Amino acid sequence: MLLDSIRSRYDSLSRSEKKVAAAVLATPELAIDANLAALASKADVSEPTVVRFCRSLGFDGWHAFKLRLAQSLALAPGNADAPAPDDLATELVDKICSRSINTLLDLRNGLDAQAIERALQVLSVANKIEFYGQGTSGIVAADAQHKFFRSGVPTVAYVDPHIHSIAASLLKQGDAVVAISQRGSSAAMLRSVQLARNSHAEVIVLAPSGTPLAELATVLIPIDLHFHTDPYTPISTRLAHLVVIDILAVGLALRLSPEKRRTMHNARKALQKIDMPFDSFLQSSQDD
Repeated sequence: MLLDSIRSRYDSLSRSEKKVAAAVLATPELAIDANLAALASKADVSEPTVVRFCRSLGFDGWHAFKLRLAQSLALAPGNADAPAPDDLATELVDKICSRSINTLLDLRNGLDAQAIERALQVLSVANKIEFYGQGTSGIVAADAQHKFFRSGVPTVAYVDPHIHSIAASLLKQGDAVVAISQRGSSAAMLRSVQLARNSHAEVIVLAPSGTPLAELATVLIPIDLHFHTDPYTPISTRLAHLVVIDILAVGLALRLSPEKRRTMHNARKALQKIDMPFDSFLQSSQDD
């Protein structure tokens, strides 16, 4: 969500841009309804400062920012979608699915296709790919390793900060790291990514823009979504990270050489041969 992106990048803004950010965060609906002059007046800054604020967030100007803000607010789940103790199963299904759908819509509307393209260029020539994650992001890293190793490129996932710190120090030029973080501020992750950069490895970061981890990226795929803090709601960013991993995995597979594509098919055949004896066992059991 755009408002979360503004919050995460607040500390990196100039003093006058922070005034604009505060005005937008306080009354985002007013920023949509008002014109450039009205927002500048509310923030007590000049109109060019508002434009600089928009560009600091990666937009071409005021109108592009205003449009994205309107889309983001339209897709943001309201309090009415929050799970409640007295909810029936049908209500839980509706609320949780609605939040997940909104997350994916927000991701689709905000995902930087050029960043995806740059990441695929890095991954397609990498000697090996390492995925770093911790906590919930560690689950995403493990899922990424499971999807990517079928491509024939050496891949591994590290979820222990001590281990990925050691691994990062052993990287070489031509290697690639995919660092996954929901907050982008873990000290351990920052240390490992800095070690990877010192080793001249490429670093693809999946994290909120404007965070310390994002600043260390060779290629940043910003994931700026709304955080749900209630304990009953699944973390939306994990779902977004999983989808981005799927996009990268499919994109890499489509770019493989004919030889590596054959390797993928051979891996699939090997899995089928493992399943076949068990299927035969089930069939013989049914016959008996």
